[in-house]
This record gives sequence, C-alpha cells and structure tokens, in this order.
Amino acid sequence: MASTPSFRRAVILGTGLIGGSFGLALRKFAPEIQIAGWNRGERAREAQARGAVQEAFCGELAPALAGADLVYIALPVGAILDHLPEIMRSVPSGALVTDAGSTKLRISHLAGELAAQNSGQGPLMLPAHPLAGKEVAGIANSDADLFQHTTYALVGGSRLRAEPRVRNFVSLVECIGARPLWIGPEAHDRAVAMASHLPQVIAVALASFLYDRLDENGLPVTLAGPGLRDSLRLAGSPYAVWRDILLTNRENIAGALELLSCRLDDVRERLASREIEADFDAANELYKLLRDLK
Repeated sequence: MASTPSFRRAVILGTGLIGGSFGLALRKFAPEIQIAGWNRGERAREAQARGAVQEAFCGELAPALAGADLVYIALPVGAILDHLPEIMRSVPSGALVTDAGSTKLRISHLAGELAAQNSGQGPLMLPAHPLAGKEVAGIANSDADLFQHTTYALVGGSRLRAEPRVRNFVSLVECIGARPLWIGPEAHDRAVAMASHLPQVIAVALASFLYDRLDENGLPVTLAGPGLRDSLRLAGSPYAVWRDILLTNRENIAGALELLSCRLDDVRERLASREIEADFDAANELYKLLRDLK
C-alpha cells in the first residue's frame, strides 16, 4: 500500500455515502489527517457521530474551509457547479480542491474558467470521480472500505499531473485502496454513460415496467427468482442521486440508449434462431472481464 501523503486538514463538503466513506477511509488509512465535514441540516453532525469527521459545520462554507489543504466535494453535480466559485475564492491558495461528481465535462470547464480568471494562481482544482458506490445513499451506509479495488478517475492533462498537490492526492487514492486512472472529461462522460448511467436507466425502466404490470396476486414478481433481484439492484437508487447526472450527461446517455435499442431489435429478431448464441457468448466474455477486475 502507498505511504500516507502529506495533507494535514481535509474538509469534506457533502457527508453522504461517498463523502462519509471518504472520511472513514481517511480515518482508517491516513489517521494523521484532521477531517472536517460540511453539510446542510444535521447531516454533518451525523457524520461526526458516525466517526467519519472530527469537526462538523452546517452553516456558511467559509468557516469550514479555513485552514484546509484538501477540499473534497462530495455533493450532487449541480451543487458542485453552484458552489465551486465560492469554494475556490474561500480556500487557502495552497490547497487542492477535488470533487467526486459522476460527470466531468461541465465541472472541468468551470474549473478551467475559474483558473483562467485567477491567472493560474491560488488553489488547484482536480476534477475526479471514484467509481464506487451502492444502490443506497446516506451516511448510514458509508464504509471505510468502499474504495477498495475500485477505479478512481482523475481528469486532467500532463501539467496537472505534475503538480505536487495532485501527486499527493494520487498517493492518497492509492492509500485508501483505489486504482487511479487518468482520463479526459469527454472520454470519461462517454464511458460512464455506457458503463454506469445506461445500466441505471435500464434497471429503472425494467423495474417500472414490471411494477406497472403487477396483478392482485403480485404476478409476475411472485414467481421471480434471485436473478431478477440481482438484475434490479440499481433500481433501489433514489432519483435525487441521479437527477443531475441525467441532466449533465443527457446526450451521451441518449446515444447509448439508441445503440442499445438497436441491439435489442437484433436480439428480438434472433429469438427463434441459434444466432442468438453469439450474443450469449459475448455476454459471457464481458462477465468474465468484469469478474476479473475485482
């Protein structure tokens, strides 16, 4: 495991599943880092009670950000876009700001605009996305080992990669058990549209389709085996988590749905033909690839 990096005070903005899990991971793998949490209402205090943060803030942002050398934004994408200008104005000039948003193009563009306004001076923004999560949200479901053996997407070019603050964060990503992967924002959003957002939309569509067809005996679901439950695990995700993702990656998701629709047409035509065996073969090979990623 990588050695612990040199951040002293981390502030987590958004203490739900991802932010809370990041705090718990730091407490477990980098315990010398002091951690504060900010959120609306009582959520930051809930994270403090859970042990994910040592200080809790629920009012203005500026007091929470004072003295931070690492700011971790685990808010919905829309909230990241809303708060990023204030965050970049409020944090110390030597700080690293990073986010965990599920789409990256709009966040990366805003980060670039803010950096240009400051002529590259001041805090540094590293757009990022941990490919970790659960179908259930909230601090109660947070887990110190959530990032173990997962891919952690880091978005930026060679100049950003060379920054000492960024190298420290890459070491921290490795320290909590994740695999860092550098990628551009456009490539990231296209890839997650197919590998993450499309499965979510499919699960929602299939679950709502079946729900609309339940009869008074609960059929067809009363005859469902564990395969349906496994297939629809993502259907338990709340819309509040996905709203901003769908809005900020709509074109890529719509394109993926169109391609899948064409494939479904092909499968329908092959139902009475042995040609469908090729689809099963391809599916089996992809399943093996996913299994081997663990």
